[in-house]
Amino acid sequence: MTGGITIILAAIYLFLGTKVPEPAALEPSTRAGLTQVQAWREKAADLHPAFAKTYPVALVENGRWYVYEVDATGKSWKLSARASVRSQLPAGIRAAMPLDFWNFRMACVVSPEIFYSPEGYAVILHEFVHCFQWETVEGKLKEGLAVNREALARGDYMWELQYPFPYDHAEIRRAYGSWLLALQKGQRRKAGRWRAVIKKILNRRDWEYMTWQEWKEGLARYLENQVRIRFGLKTNRPDPDAPFNRISFYRGGELFIMYLQEDEPGLDKDLERLYLRIFASGS
Repeated sequence: MTGGITIILAAIYLFLGTKVPEPAALEPSTRAGLTQVQAWREKAADLHPAFAKTYPVALVENGRWYVYEVDATGKSWKLSARASVRSQLPAGIRAAMPLDFWNFRMACVVSPEIFYSPEGYAVILHEFVHCFQWETVEGKLKEGLAVNREALARGDYMWELQYPFPYDHAEIRRAYGSWLLALQKGQRRKAGRWRAVIKKILNRRDWEYMTWQEWKEGLARYLENQVRIRFGLKTNRPDPDAPFNRISFYRGGELFIMYLQEDEPGLDKDLERLYLRIFASGS
């Protein structure tokens, strides 16, 4: 899976640490990697407002958090916080989350090997999109989702990763796959018909979940691929034979955003209106 795992509110409950007030000097390899992050972000800045600033980067290494951010000049990096990781994290983590030991500030969370390849910097900018979503409209949009309110009421802060969407439902798999194919071929009328079929099959909670993932991860994947194109990298596309799962909504959201922008150029820059268009589709 490329593009990372986006963990948001769950981080408040899962990861504990103690902030170290005295910053330390950056390791040369870390400094070089962060310098590249800044350079890539600057070269991508005209693609989307999500790349208008450099978000903090938190490295997870040897059971420790190391949180870096650009200094007041906006040109150099500094180590702003360190903490012990008190819960097991996925190997090769790629995420965006608020850090409880750092006043719940949002950061791109990665492991150091991400700096070893150009593709790693595209992934970091993918996570910057999630930071941008969080800092702008994500909270407001989530308040309107019953699937979110009900999950939080029962203490399920991982619902964005764990929601029991009916991926094994044959009719849903067929309809979503047919919709994707129609989008890929530019068959707008057929895509519209299949979208209506999907909406008819799903209940309200499932529709909310699917459209949320299409908006959140679809936009991040769409912009990640814009970055990849800008830097001459291979785009991040799923294997045609990949199973139908949450990652399918990354590609679905990316294609749908491209589809919607044919009628509304620049829609990707109005995040709230973009989500409302996605949610209202299929009628």
